[in-house]
Parts: sequence; structure tokens; C-alpha cells
Amino acid sequence: MTALSTARSTPSIFGGVMIIGGTIIGAGMFSLPVVMAGAWFFWSLAGLVFTWFCMLHSGLMILEANLNYAPGASFDTITRDLLGRNWNVLNGLSIAFVLYILTYAYISASGSIIHHTLDELNVVFSPRLAGLLFALAVAFIVWLSTKAVSRMTAIVLGAKVITFFLTFGSLLGHVKPATLMNVAEQSPSYAPYLLMTLPFCLASFGYHGNVPSLMKYYGREPKIIIRCLVWGTLIALGLYAIWLLGTMGNIARHDFIAIAEKGGNIDVLVQALSGVLNSRSLNLLLVIFSNFAVASSFLGVTLGLFDYLADLFGFDDSPLGRLKTALATFLPPMAGGLIWPNGFLYAIGYAGLAATVWAAIVPALLARASRKRFGSPRYRVWGGNGMIALILLFGAGNALVHVLSSLGLLPVYK
Repeated sequence: MTALSTARSTPSIFGGVMIIGGTIIGAGMFSLPVVMAGAWFFWSLAGLVFTWFCMLHSGLMILEANLNYAPGASFDTITRDLLGRNWNVLNGLSIAFVLYILTYAYISASGSIIHHTLDELNVVFSPRLAGLLFALAVAFIVWLSTKAVSRMTAIVLGAKVITFFLTFGSLLGHVKPATLMNVAEQSPSYAPYLLMTLPFCLASFGYHGNVPSLMKYYGREPKIIIRCLVWGTLIALGLYAIWLLGTMGNIARHDFIAIAEKGGNIDVLVQALSGVLNSRSLNLLLVIFSNFAVASSFLGVTLGLFDYLADLFGFDDSPLGRLKTALATFLPPMAGGLIWPNGFLYAIGYAGLAATVWAAIVPALLARASRKRFGSPRYRVWGGNGMIALILLFGAGNALVHVLSSLGLLPVYK
């Protein structure tokens, strides 16, 4: 009877899958077809599958280490205990950098998509001002309470899911095989452009901070949490593949060059799709979906940054304390949005660079240190030291690719 009650009280796996999938899928997906135009569909899909494999296993390595601690132990606690203060500081700085740069990216994205939405209604509005006002609205919601963010996120996420399926159902119906297979180009080259896409792929599979949250949610139940990670990341991979199919099957490869030259922001991609499809209803769905995608990503990222800074600086939960945290959270990226309003693609790329630390390198080191100290009695990621080495190489390789790309040492499709 007791065992039956316990089984019934275990949270559904569906909730965990949605936490992982919802964390991964956001406005960052709009950067993928633009940066992957050079590698095109099949090579880009191969890069996404490889990145999915590595990012899934790095998350499982965090779980392996986390299972040796009480439910509720944070990523920060585990890193400090197993790797020491220096690695913990580096890990903390990389997390803060990623959250700040993504907040800036979503301010840039929100300004562009609000500008595009109002332009459809024949209302002229500056993208800079639109991004600033949107950031202030989100800042107010985050300042109010976590509960306010949770309620708003639930509303936005529900709307995003509905518009997602409506939009992508329509997009797939318009896919042209000749465009997808790029038959217009004679002897095209794809493989040389694959490397530069990898940091963007990595940034599109970030969920690792949620692993300790799942253990707090489910307890020490590795089988359930593993399923959540596998299915959550697989859903994201599937949706990314559909998104590439829908965009690359409708927009010719060479047309992506102009999109990238305009900063690759969301409004430019939506305009390009609208121009090719010539469908008023689909254009409306694209605009609505992109607004909800930006809003849900913005709320999730800024709440994470808000909580991180409150803990880091010791700000209390009083209205004044939350105001201090809100100012520290929003002022730097808002200033960046005013100065560089079209930095969405660059920001996502730099987020991928910093994420190599806490989403690849640190998890591999945590698994190795955990095995030395505890022996991993509850769960061990398969593949032994070879898998740890692969994830370390994956992280270091992504960082190297981004540096080489920034220095102009990798081929760029133009």
C-alpha cells in the first residue's frame, strides 16, 4: 500500500520533458537557418545531431555527479565541492555572461520583431525604442515576483505552442524540393561552412542548469530524469529539423546572404519568408509566433539572471532589494540594445562560446571527479573515459571554432 502511494505521488515524466524542451526551444532557433545557409540542410542536420548527442551526454554527466548529493544541491554547489573555487568562479562567470548576452540578444530580437509587427499595421516605430520598452515591461514583471513571471510564461508558452504548430504545418505545406535540394547552383560547396555553425548549435541545446532542478523535482530517480533529458532534447532536435526544412525549403540558399548582411535579426527572416510565400495568413502566424517565441525566451533567461545576481550580491526579496537586482539585470543589456540594436546573431554566437564552459567542459570534469571520489554508485554515463574525452574535445573545439571565426580564419558563405 505504501509503495503504491509512493508510486502515485511521483511526478509525471511529461512535466520534466516539457521543462527540458521548453528551456531549449526559444528565439535562438531563428538564428539557425541564417548561420547554416552555407552548410545547407543535410550538413546542418548532421551538425545538429552531433551537437545533440554531445549536449545530451554532458547533461547526463551533470546528473551522474548530482546524484551523489542531496536533492536541491545546485550546479554551483557541486562544482565548488568537486572542482574547487577557481573552476566554480570560472563556471559562474560563464553562466552570468551567457545570461547577460542572451538578455541582450532578446532585447535586440524583440525590438526588431515589434518593429516588423507594427510596420505590418502601417505604424512607424523605432526598433531601438521598441526593444527598450519591451525590456522595461519584462523588467517590471520580473521585479513583481517569480509567481508573476511563472503565470506570464505559462500564458506565453501556451500561445507559442499553438502558433508553432499552426505556423510549421503551413510552412511544410509550401516546401519546394528544388529549393531544398539547391538545384539552382552548379557544384555547390557545403562542408567547409559546417564548422562555423557548431557554436550556434551548442547555444541551441542549453538546458544544463535544469538538471539539478529535475533531481529536486523527482528525487534520486536517475531512470526518470534520463528519460526527461532524452525525450526533451529529442523533441528540440526534431523541431529544429522541421524549422530548417520549412525555411530552407522555401528560401533559396543565396537569399540568406542578404538576410545575414542585415544582421540576421528575426524581422528580416520573417520578411523573407513572407515575401517568398506570399500568404497573408501565414505571414500573420509567423509574426505572432516570433513575438511569443521572443517573449517566452526573454522571460525565462531574465528570471534566471535575476535570481543568479540576487544570490551573488546578496540582495534581499524586499521591493527595494528586487529593484536593485532588476537594475543589475536589465541596465547593461538595455544599454547594449540601444547602442547595437542588430546584434542578435553575434550575441547568440558569443553565448555559444561561453556556454562551452558550463555545458561541456565543466560537466565532463564533474563526471571524472565524481567517479574518483564516489565511484558513481547510482548511475554512470556509458563510454568511460572515452566519452569524457569526447565531451571535453567538443567543448574545446567549439571555443576554438568561435575564436577562429571571429578572426576571419574560417570560410564564410557570402
